[in-house]
Amino acid sequence: MKKFAQNLGHGFMSFLRYSGGMAILMGQTLFWIPVPPFRRKQLFEQMSKIGVDSLPIVSLISLFTGMVLALQSAYQMKKFSAEMYIASLVAVSMLRELGPVLTALIVAGRVGASITAEIGTMKVTEQIDALETLATNPVKYLVVPRFLALILMLPLLTAYADLVGIIGGYIIGVYKLGISHGMYMKNTWQPLRYKDFYTGLMKSFFFGVITCIVACYEGMNADGGAEGVGRSTTASVVTSFILIIASDCFFTALFYFIAK
Repeated sequence: MKKFAQNLGHGFMSFLRYSGGMAILMGQTLFWIPVPPFRRKQLFEQMSKIGVDSLPIVSLISLFTGMVLALQSAYQMKKFSAEMYIASLVAVSMLRELGPVLTALIVAGRVGASITAEIGTMKVTEQIDALETLATNPVKYLVVPRFLALILMLPLLTAYADLVGIIGGYIIGVYKLGISHGMYMKNTWQPLRYKDFYTGLMKSFFFGVITCIVACYEGMNADGGAEGVGRSTTASVVTSFILIIASDCFFTALFYFIAK
């Protein structure tokens, strides 16, 4: 019993230490954003890496997600002769949930791991210490450009993923299930509300914050050489995934059940 209590206390203290560290990093990031100099070149480079370079995989995942969603819903809808509602189901599902969540998971896996590995390598090779000796704040130099790039590009990628997913559903609905173009488009846009669009973008904004803070925190606390960088990268991806799914549940409850 004593051993169990010790392990429980150790786990709880580790959780508080981890949460506190990320909260401090978040506060430092917000503090340094408006402080000059503004490194626009670094920001544009990160926006290109996060946004433009992620377009191919986001396109493929979103397209096939929309197609699979249409096929799976058609299997059930045919039993009730309700194939016309497939378009509505695909559109609402993509805008509210699948578009923001899948895009965030893709970016967290692709970009978050890259950020952690890059900063973690700088940490274990003492490049971050070198920045401090040159009177350069590591948070301002490393975290702020990635933070701004993620919160700007992830909502744009989400909007793009929503559109591609709807196109995937359209391909199946029109060319496989025989739904007319006019009927499919009508049932795609008719059930949508402005709220469905902006809540998805708000989710992606916070998903970008989560991905950046977790990835940068893990990278800046990496130790133990190459093996430590690998551990930090794995922890970054796993933690980001968990927090993205948990926050998605929270925001869905907030937007559609609490703040109606």
